[in-house]
Parts: sequence; C-alpha cells; structure tokens
Amino acid sequence: MLRRTLILAAATLALAACGQGAEKVADGSAPLIVGATAVPHAEILEFLKPTLAAEGFPIEIKVFNDYVQPNTQLAERRIDANYFQTKPYLDEFNTARGSDLITVAGVHVEPLGAYSRKHETLAAIPNGADVALPNDASNTGRSLLLLQSAGLITLRDPANPLQTVRDIVGNPKNLTFREIEAATLPRVLDQVDLAVINTNYALDAGLKPKTDALALEGGDSPYVNYLVARPDNQNDPRIQALARALRSQAVKDFIAQKYDGAVVPAA
Repeated sequence: MLRRTLILAAATLALAACGQGAEKVADGSAPLIVGATAVPHAEILEFLKPTLAAEGFPIEIKVFNDYVQPNTQLAERRIDANYFQTKPYLDEFNTARGSDLITVAGVHVEPLGAYSRKHETLAAIPNGADVALPNDASNTGRSLLLLQSAGLITLRDPANPLQTVRDIVGNPKNLTFREIEAATLPRVLDQVDLAVINTNYALDAGLKPKTDALALEGGDSPYVNYLVARPDNQNDPRIQALARALRSQAVKDFIAQKYDGAVVPAA
C-alpha cells in the first residue's frame, strides 16, 4: 500500500511539473531559440537580450556561419525563429526545399559591396579580371545588379534581381566570374581581382563597407533582412515581442551608432 501511495505521489508530482512546463511556454517565459549569423544579426540580438528578459521574453541565440542551416533547422522545429536573410533568399529557399517559412518583421538593410585587395578603384580592374560572386541565386543576381550599376557589365534585364551570369549581354573588360559560397568570399579576396561580399560576412572579416568597398549598394536597397518564423508559431507572443523589439527606436539607434552606415535600419 505504501509503495502504491509513493508511486501515485510521484506521478502527481510529474504531472504537476509537466503542467508547470506547459504554463511556462504559454506565458512566454520559456526561452525563444533564434538562429542568426554572427554579424550583425547576433550582435543586435545580444543587445536586445536584457530588455526582452526584463519583459519576460528571454531568448537564446544560436549562431550559424552559413545561410542554409538556419532555415533548415527552423523548418525542422529545432529552433523557433531566425534572423539573417532577405525575402528573395527566403523565397528561393522555400521553393527549392518545399518549406513554408514566412517573414515576420523587416529589420535592416546590409548594402552589398564589391571589394578588392589588388586594385584601389573600379577603373583599375584589368581586362580578364577574376570576379567572385556569392553562389546562391538571389545574391548572385543582386551582385550582378551591383556590378551593372558600377558600369562593369550590362544585363539582359536591367532590373531583374534573379539573373545569372548567362544574362550578361555586355562585358567590356571580359571579366570572368566564379560563384562561391557566400561565407567563404572574404577568404578568397586575396586570390581574385574583385569579390562581391554580403555585408555580414564583410564585417565579420574586418572589412569596412563605407571605406573599403569599391562599389556599394545605396541605402534604398530593397534587400531588407527579416525576422523569420513558421506559420504555426508566427503569432507566438515571444516572437511578436522580439519583432517589436527589433523594430524599436533603440535598435535603430544601436545600428546607426555601431555600424556607421554599413548596416541601415529598414524603413
């Protein structure tokens, strides 16, 4: 009889513990796991951690060094949200992987830049120069638009953001193009004449877009970086709290002070 009583008591305690856990999730106090690339996304999230914790919405930041795993792990429910990507990249990922991840809030723009350690100006780029581009479709097209605006190439459709090197119709310097994983572009900068690098990886490598880039997107770039979630959790109070925080004036001020124009708050 005593053993049965102990077993029932243990079961009751276990159920109570489960109930407390469910209540923690429901009231928003369980940590929200957010995937991000290191710079500037994880830095911005770290800035917000104390504020969100004080509001009862703690976050746990999981840092990635590529653009695939943050979406893969979000789709697989291994993380709750991510913050690192533009909508064209997300659309491309959803189409290729059959996922249905969605944007929650636009936060900032990272103007894409073209960099060189061999040449000081675009005019000095020689005939037959070797140019490295990010190899995912949305960033390849975006890079080509930047090179077109810099006068190095002409594209079949001057405004299409998803063009490839096959859509180059004018190439007066006979540039040759290498498409490389975005995260590795800073590491090949010494090996090529010019590399188009996403600002998060440029900053992580110690490059300063405003002074080091030979060509840089303007602040009116449509490539906003978004907080992304799944359809089933987009209305989670923790995600909505994070979205509000990321769009706050405090974050806009932090971005302006820390990144000196290399990262621009979204409109």
